[in-house]
Amino acid sequence: MKTVEIFTDGACSGNPGPGGWGAILRYGKNVKELSGGSAQTTNNRMELTAVITALGALKEPCKVVLTSDSKYIIDAVTKGWAEKWRKNGWTRGNNEKALNPDLWEKLLELLAVHDVEFVWVKGHAGHKENERCDALAVEQSKKYSH
Repeated sequence: MKTVEIFTDGACSGNPGPGGWGAILRYGKNVKELSGGSAQTTNNRMELTAVITALGALKEPCKVVLTSDSKYIIDAVTKGWAEKWRKNGWTRGNNEKALNPDLWEKLLELLAVHDVEFVWVKGHAGHKENERCDALAVEQSKKYSH
């Protein structure tokens, strides 16, 4: 199984508001950057979209080391929250609706294909790839700003 490094970030100007996401995929010496955005979104939707798009770009099952500054994503996956939300019909413990079930469903499907290890990094703290993903995300969000 190939090992791929993925770095992701999302950004939003206002929450909700215009947003963007960026991702870097690295396999050996091959590096690919992906990015996109939306006119009306949230930071968490952009964070999820970055991870989903990056994992979706892989053409075969891979071992993935995914680095993100999103505690929302990392905790929801590694602590089993997202699986529990899905099992409970996309509701959280206090019977409130889980946010972004459409994206969580896609992410959980991709996590069933790939062997993903999540690594958290502090955002805006000089991590080279995280800073690049942030720049891609902000650049995309500006396309939707007035």
